Amino acid sequence: MTKHGKRYNAAAAAAGFEAHSPDSAVALAKEFSKTKFAEAVELHVSTSADPRHSDQQIREVADLPHGTGKNVRVLVFAQGDAARAATDAGAEFVADDEIVKKIEGGWSDFDVAIATPDQMGKIGKLGRYLGRKGLMPNPRTGTVVQPERMGAAVMSSKKGRAEIRLDRGANIHVRIGTVGFEENQILDNLTSVYSTILRAKPEGVKGPLIKKVTLCTTMGPSFLLDQSELEALTQNS
Repeated sequence: MTKHGKRYNAAAAAAGFEAHSPDSAVALAKEFSKTKFAEAVELHVSTSADPRHSDQQIREVADLPHGTGKNVRVLVFAQGDAARAATDAGAEFVADDEIVKKIEGGWSDFDVAIATPDQMGKIGKLGRYLGRKGLMPNPRTGTVVQPERMGAAVMSSKKGRAEIRLDRGANIHVRIGTVGFEENQILDNLTSVYSTILRAKPEGVKGPLIKKVTLCTTMGPSFLLDQSELEALTQNS
């Protein structure tokens, strides 16, 4: 059995088993984070969807008003004006033959890949490398864009976006900031993510989509969130 320190145990005691309001959970998570690094703040959502069925899949992107708290490295597959726009917007990498070979060799030192439609045929062979890491450009996640939209797409990705997708256990895990953020910044990001999940309810899911929502830091315990207060938070945003 894992043994925890006094700080973790104190945080776990504060978390308890009762549901917390979002603002209370965020405040407590920040209060009990005493690590030497800025822990990530994560939202975990248990759903009633069945990821084995195509009509119950969830794959969306939520804009994070205050970013994720980490530098987002962007790779683009584009040519000409679109490639130049991507570089001007801050993209770290523009794919060429050398980068393609590196990807085939296992390289993936980037967080987001964005492509123009004309490049998708050329990078199809990379699906086996990028797909398993969740890095393959996809229109549904806003990472396949028209050339004139490339600069805006790169800036949006650099600012911070959260990809929302089900894992095999029908759960969604999203980073919504760090403990270094102000409480209202974390709540703004949480609201954006939760609203996106609610809107993304698949047609194949009958009844309520969300079963349980918890918030935690990298090294801290989970705080159960009150879903009625989450609903109110999204309605007031």
